[in-house]
Amino acid sequence: MSQVRVALVGATGAVGRQMLQLLEDRDFPVDELVCLADPREEGTTVDFRGEKLTVKGASPAAFEGMDIVFLAVASEISQQLAPEAVKRGCVAIDNSYAFRLHEEVPLVVPEVNAQDVKEHRGIIANPNCSTIIMVVAINPIHQAAGLKRVVVSTYQAVSGAGILGIDELTAQTRVALAGEEQPPEVFQYPIAFNLIPHIDVFQENDYTKEEMKMVWETRKIMHLPELPIAATTVRVPVYRSHSESINLDTEKKLTAEEARQVLSQAPGIVVQDDPGAQVYPMPLYTSFKDEVYVGRIREDISTEKGICIWVAADQIRKGAATNAIQIAETVVKENLY
Repeated sequence: MSQVRVALVGATGAVGRQMLQLLEDRDFPVDELVCLADPREEGTTVDFRGEKLTVKGASPAAFEGMDIVFLAVASEISQQLAPEAVKRGCVAIDNSYAFRLHEEVPLVVPEVNAQDVKEHRGIIANPNCSTIIMVVAINPIHQAAGLKRVVVSTYQAVSGAGILGIDELTAQTRVALAGEEQPPEVFQYPIAFNLIPHIDVFQENDYTKEEMKMVWETRKIMHLPELPIAATTVRVPVYRSHSESINLDTEKKLTAEEARQVLSQAPGIVVQDDPGAQVYPMPLYTSFKDEVYVGRIREDISTEKGICIWVAADQIRKGAATNAIQIAETVVKENLY
């Protein structure tokens, strides 16, 4: 790979710091790296390749001379800065929701639709974390047997709400064990020892925006605009790594063993599926990993042609930072910047 000049907006956040680590771990060909954040954080430092890099305030001028700009910030910031990066000849890889459903913006999970990167016009969108995890797991089944319908329930870690979500779970757990209560601030209800079937805002159809993101984004990524999908997204008292229970109706019948073989040969997937030995994916053991782990592979006994799977993956890595870096690797490999 040729050497690349990179800017990272949101370098001080959880996803931004994970991107820095992955750029280093994956030996991404960084020639120059500019770390950017809220102007109020200017002067702070981050670690990269054994050095302390000074963070600068994010501004359009900072993109001059860059090749690739990663944006790990809120949608409203991406909406302002991504077009400015494109004006200056950069490829912007955006982790927010801002551009995901724009018709002219590719929405990419490299294991599924890497070819869509070639259609970019300057901006490439990184999907929702739960969507990424799901499509990596279900695309091999679709390629083997065709999907007719998807029903998914997610079990999403508190780190999906950032460091404040982590802190709230820790604090509420401590006070609960002491027999006390702490009013929730980040989540709608106490999260310690609880589940909350509510992530993001409710839409007119009584699904949440998080649930509809999984519908809209999956259809776009897989080029299946009419695929029936129903999602229920649930916040759980787990620090890191999202889990998903997925039921698939297929055009062609697959046995559990056939599905297991298909999944074991698919890129980005680790099959952990030996119920007799109590082997199956769990968030505790998939954290800080880049693969999507799939287990509990079995035929759906409620329908003639169906497969049930259980999936877990680190939503900060594969669900955000790793996927963005993989997109950038594709851009560089195909010389699309």
